[in-house]
Amino acid sequence: MVDMQDSGHTPKASVLTLVRGRQAHLDALVEGLQKQTEPEFELVIASMQPEPPRVRSGLPFPVSIVTIPGDKLPLAAARNAAAKAARSDRLVFLDVDCIPSPGLVRQYVRQLGDSGRCLLGEVRYLPGTVPACQLTSATFADLAARALRHPARPALHGNAWIDEPEHRALWGLSFALSRQQYLAAGGMDERYVGYGGEETDFAERLAASGIRLAWCPHALALHQYHPVYTPPLDRFDDILDNATRFHGTWGSWCMEYWLDYFVRHGLIRWTPGAEQIEILRRPTPGEIEACRQTPEVAFA
Repeated sequence: MVDMQDSGHTPKASVLTLVRGRQAHLDALVEGLQKQTEPEFELVIASMQPEPPRVRSGLPFPVSIVTIPGDKLPLAAARNAAAKAARSDRLVFLDVDCIPSPGLVRQYVRQLGDSGRCLLGEVRYLPGTVPACQLTSATFADLAARALRHPARPALHGNAWIDEPEHRALWGLSFALSRQQYLAAGGMDERYVGYGGEETDFAERLAASGIRLAWCPHALALHQYHPVYTPPLDRFDDILDNATRFHGTWGSWCMEYWLDYFVRHGLIRWTPGAEQIEILRRPTPGEIEACRQTPEVAFA
């Protein structure tokens, strides 16, 4: 582990992020963290790349970097490693593509204590038409004015936490919980590699441990655009592998919306009551490219 600044003081929160590539997105996340109204936090970066990411010196918060090997994205292992390296008992998981609002850390710290829940933060999406230079130079308010609400996520009102009865609503882009809750759930299952499944598996682990979810108003983050495929045909094999792994553990399926799409397009044979997935054919390069979103479409 590389520790770039260790004050010896236990922070109120540990912000944990994962990175492979996306240096410019990390720069914007760090810029947003510099504007936090809660100054007592640290940043832990789980690096899934051979060379550590660049983080400039002189930041007002300590930064540590842990390296996690693996060719396929080891997302679950990286989250576990970041949580283990954290010095705070409050863990704030924030995707490297996200720019935090100035009050994000403070709201998570305050409402974790009030709620006793695993908290979910609202994420809005920036289109690719926002110039890259503005991601680090514009004010958060100016960026937020250009961001889009996710149509499948609730609009948050008021100042208090809001109960979320559906545990599968866990949103990996931005969530927070105590170290005790993370350990009670057993952390994340490191058998999940590549795209998808590990967050839904963790949601099931939380539910099995009696840990409920809630939304945290004013813990807003803005998701920076990156090329994405919808549906993610570029992750076809990962989705099938991880959905099968999930079914073997919980007896139900995850990522059903993508599996259903694969069925309708003649790629697999599967039903929600099936015990396994039968591959009929794999998507062609042309089919994959046709799913690539344009910069005007932000949702990932």
